[in-house]
Amino acid sequence: MGEAALFWIMAPIAVLGALGLVFSRKAVHGALCLAATMVSLALFYIAQEAPFLGVVQIVVYTGAIMMLFLFVIMLVGVDSSDSRVETIRGQRVAATLAILGVVLLLSAVTIRATLPEEPAGLAQASPDGNVPAIADLIFGTYFWAFEVVAALLITAAVGAMTLTHRERIFHRPTQKELSIKRFSEGPPEEAAGLPVPGVYARHNAVDTPALLPDGTPSEASINRVLVARGAARSSDEFRHHPTPADVEAAAEGETDEPAGQIGADDDARGGERA
Repeated sequence: MGEAALFWIMAPIAVLGALGLVFSRKAVHGALCLAATMVSLALFYIAQEAPFLGVVQIVVYTGAIMMLFLFVIMLVGVDSSDSRVETIRGQRVAATLAILGVVLLLSAVTIRATLPEEPAGLAQASPDGNVPAIADLIFGTYFWAFEVVAALLITAAVGAMTLTHRERIFHRPTQKELSIKRFSEGPPEEAAGLPVPGVYARHNAVDTPALLPDGTPSEASINRVLVARGAARSSDEFRHHPTPADVEAAAEGETDEPAGQIGADDDARGGERA
């Protein structure tokens, strides 16, 4: 009773997932539909007393291969155009014959499965266990079929890469070429990188402009968001006008500090000397 209920619940999900894979317009949606179909098949395997196949179906196919497909689709994209021109002669006829063969095979399997015979359980079909029985079938009875399927999968992967490959029309410039172009064609002020927030007098903060080689503040060294919010500090705030005592001391060589721009603590010392 439980197996029949599981079948009638998961079978529509598996069929809808397969139809969604065929008719979905986006590759990501198709991959998700295929993942739902694979999970449904895994539950069918477990219900048929094949827990190893069910776990492998979820871990290998749904958890590894399908997630790899999803990541490749999301990161690389599917912007390659499909060609409607038949490049291989007779491929439509071969595809029609292949579809008819698959239909006949599925019909034979369905008729064989519906014959009135007593189904064999796991203990009778594989007395040594599920894993040894699968190994005997793959590497014994169906060895050549297994190798042909493996070669077919490799061929399909190579064919997919060949069909989606595009020849590069324009030369993609390297980082070295972009740097040379920036220095040769761009304005001089944009040749080098933007100045980082530096030390202006004794103050070090991101809201304080950095000094250019000529001593003027650089507007590009302050974030535009701070400027728009009015949080940027003016360079005049750190500019100190020397007192007569400072000028006299500088003239006599008694101090090594410049008479122009000094820090806030130098203001206090200058006031004390004044």
